[in-house]
Amino acid sequence: MPGSAEIQSIRLEIIGAKNLRDPSKRVPAGIYVSIDVDSRRRWKSAISVLSSDGSVAWGDTMTLSSHESSVLSIEIRASFELDRTLGNGEIIGRLQTSWDELLDHGDEQFELSFPVRGVNPSLMLKATVVHASDNQDGALLDPLVECEIARETDAGHVRFSRYIRHEKVSHLNGAVERFQLVLDRCPVDHPDHAAALTNLAWARLQGYIRNDLQDIDTTTSLFREALALRPQGHPDHILSLFYLIFALIWRYSKECTAVFIHESLQLCCKLLPLCPEGTYLRSISVDIAVDYVIAECTNPQIDASDEGIHLGRVVLELCPLGQKHHARTLDNLARSLLARFTQRGSIDDLEESIQLGREVISLCPEGHSDSCLYLNNLAFSLQSRFDHQGKSHDLDEVISMHEEAQRLWPVRHESRDFSLDNLGRALRTRFDEHGDVDDINRAVSLHREALTLRPLGHPHRDNTLNNLAAALQTRYGKLYVIEDLNEAIDLYRESLRARPLDHPERHVHLYNLSSALCSRFTQIRKNEDVEEAIRLCQESLVVLPLLHPDRYFSLAWLQEAYLSRYQVQHNPADLSLAVENYRLASRHPTQGFPQRIIQACNWTITAEQHGDGSSLEAYSTIFELLDAHLGTRSSATSRREAAAAFHFPRSLPVDAASCAIRSDNLRRAVELVEQGRGQQWSLASRLKTPVEDLESGHPHLARNFLELSKRVSNAAQVAVMTDRAAADQAATEYRRLTAQWDAAVAEIRNLRAFSRFLLPPSFEDLQAAARNGPVIILIASQYSCGAIVVPTSGELHHIPLSSVTLIDLENLKSRFARAIQLASQMGLTESRTDLIVLLRIVWDNIMLPIVNVLEHVLELKRGSRIWLCPTAAFTSIPLHAAHPFQTKADRSGKEPCLEDLYICSYTPTLSALIRSRQMMKERRVPPSFVAVGQGQPGGGNGKALLAVDSELELVNKLVPATANRSTVSGDAATRAGALEALEQNTWVHLACHGKQDHKQPYDSHFVMKDAPLTLLDIMEKDIPHAEFAFLSACHTAVGDEETPDEVIHLAAGLQFSGFKSVIGTLWEVDDAVAKHVVEAFYENMVKHVEDGGFMDCTKAAWALNRATHAVKTKVPLEQRMVFIHIGV
Repeated sequence: MPGSAEIQSIRLEIIGAKNLRDPSKRVPAGIYVSIDVDSRRRWKSAISVLSSDGSVAWGDTMTLSSHESSVLSIEIRASFELDRTLGNGEIIGRLQTSWDELLDHGDEQFELSFPVRGVNPSLMLKATVVHASDNQDGALLDPLVECEIARETDAGHVRFSRYIRHEKVSHLNGAVERFQLVLDRCPVDHPDHAAALTNLAWARLQGYIRNDLQDIDTTTSLFREALALRPQGHPDHILSLFYLIFALIWRYSKECTAVFIHESLQLCCKLLPLCPEGTYLRSISVDIAVDYVIAECTNPQIDASDEGIHLGRVVLELCPLGQKHHARTLDNLARSLLARFTQRGSIDDLEESIQLGREVISLCPEGHSDSCLYLNNLAFSLQSRFDHQGKSHDLDEVISMHEEAQRLWPVRHESRDFSLDNLGRALRTRFDEHGDVDDINRAVSLHREALTLRPLGHPHRDNTLNNLAAALQTRYGKLYVIEDLNEAIDLYRESLRARPLDHPERHVHLYNLSSALCSRFTQIRKNEDVEEAIRLCQESLVVLPLLHPDRYFSLAWLQEAYLSRYQVQHNPADLSLAVENYRLASRHPTQGFPQRIIQACNWTITAEQHGDGSSLEAYSTIFELLDAHLGTRSSATSRREAAAAFHFPRSLPVDAASCAIRSDNLRRAVELVEQGRGQQWSLASRLKTPVEDLESGHPHLARNFLELSKRVSNAAQVAVMTDRAAADQAATEYRRLTAQWDAAVAEIRNLRAFSRFLLPPSFEDLQAAARNGPVIILIASQYSCGAIVVPTSGELHHIPLSSVTLIDLENLKSRFARAIQLASQMGLTESRTDLIVLLRIVWDNIMLPIVNVLEHVLELKRGSRIWLCPTAAFTSIPLHAAHPFQTKADRSGKEPCLEDLYICSYTPTLSALIRSRQMMKERRVPPSFVAVGQGQPGGGNGKALLAVDSELELVNKLVPATANRSTVSGDAATRAGALEALEQNTWVHLACHGKQDHKQPYDSHFVMKDAPLTLLDIMEKDIPHAEFAFLSACHTAVGDEETPDEVIHLAAGLQFSGFKSVIGTLWEVDDAVAKHVVEAFYENMVKHVEDGGFMDCTKAAWALNRATHAVKTKVPLEQRMVFIHIGV
């Protein structure tokens, strides 16, 4: 050391270190520098955490006086504790130097390398001479004398390091003995107890890993105990967490017991947020451990248990977007959710499975090795949703995905058999829907090709055998080739033999074979087939839990077997058993609505055919299921499509009513026909239900209901989405809101006074429709035709119409269409002979028996109001125009027609009439009248209507000035302009083209200048102040062909949106002569209106009646008949 009287001290700055590695390969808590100043004293730096690149930074400084020893021993050590240290840790590198050597570098930083084989650890230092005035940092020196537990711990580290380097068990034993000795001397309350536990556990774990020790239970318990002593917030908590995870992973790797990897997963979730990126522990150890845990938790085995799905979510937390296992983890969770849906039937699981599957596909670049697998998995989920909900676009997407997967898996690909089998199943499903023989033939071919790729011994051969058998059986049901059915039975038997008794899918093969045997029994009447079919279904039911969705299929095929046997052997007990299984299958809560609705429909057919007393129950079950099914659809259009997807809803309401009538239960007949006919309207109107009574006593419940109704309505009005993922998310949000809405309704129903809130109305509720005059429900069923008269009070009256059948009515409907078309080409004075003949038939066979009851039983005065509520074929027949066209027997004049006797109105349903009356409140806004006309439609949407402008002028001239009259016509009569006029006025007169869309009635519309004003546009508006609308347009009161009993037309839509009284049309209107009816109508409406008063919408039916009588000489018969009144 250079001598100088001025030198007082030397300052050594410890800046950092690099290339550090623990020789025992144990992850250290941190690194520190130790400098032996002399034989008695040692300086230690702070313990710093090692970075991922094996470097560490300190910035510590030590200062020594010049009279200290000039020789220094410098060590880099690994510490296994950040808090209180036990011993000195493990030496990474050691060297001796002098102050002179350190000072040779002047004031510059310099690197000091340590002689270690294989690595080159080094320190970055800076040494400077410090004068007395600068010496602010006295060196804090520790004595070299160590306590016994520290010496034993250091001795254990030395022996353990030798064990790692030389793999001699004696070194391991020596280390374990030393560490055990230290633990024995550090009882539970000793501050070094946790450190002693960890050192012993680590040494034992390494011995276990290298098969030199076998006891892993003790080792794991030591790590657990140490972690318990180092809770979150403790400096050594993170390292203790990692040590326990590491031990559990090794235990799992040797024993493969799921509990160990699952615990590791839970601990990894706790560790990752605490372990910063860039640290040595994170990059060298934690990330590797987490990757292993994730890989093991995303194995091909699907765990559909609640715990398994919870763990799947935990794994997903460990795999954020961008992590290499993210897509695989999403797919694994999606498959688990699908499996749980299959077992329990929760639609939420299925929707989430689809959502996750779509996310996986979006993350897969084109050509990704797993894209085919992910496509197939998403297709499985979509197929399940189609089976559960019957959404046709799901099936289209399933086939598209399987075809894409088949394209990506070439002929010789090892997974091509899966692609063939899956596509075959999807095509078979599409055949079931549409009946295209090409689909089922192709499905059979695909399954045969798949079977060649799955020879005897192949683990999935039984699946393909089952699928091929199902395709052949399906084809037999279409073509009735017995060879297909026999081959299907043989294949089912082979697949069943390949499935062990404890296989989770064995029940599927049991009921599939049962179904095929039942089909063959029906064909060849071999008793052994049906007996075996029954036994197989019973066996499948034994193994299935009560809420398993597949119990539905076992019950359905058991019903089929019993019914088949009954039809051959005629044992009443078999019919009873068949009905009981119909009942159980249609009410099985975890199966999808479409399957259960079909089963309930078949139940009605069977009960009707065989005279079973359960018919009414079967019809009621259908309506309950259909209501629940349609309630899952978020828009009016999708609800109608869902209803039209079944082949039976057109006749269900009337068949149910006919059944109740034949059972002498007229009240139930009224309830059933109302429930069945009004489902579309009731589902839409439940969000517009008045709640005044509820508000008065329970305002908080009313507010909550109204707010949720508004939110559900808004969610239902989302535009049609082409993005399937976005559509699925919208459907999920709609389902979430409807669940909240259902809960709010249930809370309201808990109140005694509101126990039937929004439930299908009882007869007592429905009779209120007849408050101002009887309602005549005309029922046209395949089983019987008749009418039910609902009087203002008293008992119902049934009027059998024995002279007409449903076929007669269908023919009558067609004849009317031809007669009206022919009449429209005639001159005013020409006789409408065909039309007169038909109206006479309507009078004699339909309306006269009803009039007799009205006149002679109810003693209804002439000129009274009556309401007609036609169903099925009756909806297309102009009942109000029924006319005898004959002279009285005494030749004193002509016999009166229906409109001479009574003021006729129509109502789509009883509920619609009741609702309109309930909304008839004291007028809260000044009356206003708007005439909307569009005689020059744009875009080629019909010929010009030359009389529109003159009709509008005429109307404005006749309507009192007190009505605040306005007109919207010409270029102003746009879609938006007309809609605004509807919303802002109480009375509306519309003169334009009207178009009824028979295939999609919600697209029926009024033709405006720029775009059509659709029924859906009108329905989405809530106009409670609206009163009256005159629709001087074509086809405004005609229903659609698919579901005529729903009476979905423009006039009903206006009534739904708030108009209490509506004039509509049944067919095409001739605008040149219609103005005569319009003029006569408004002239009658303004009669008896006092000065300053306004027209009364409840007089509209009377005014129309008077108008049609007044214009007989000006307007031909078919143009007088075209106008009808709907509502109050």
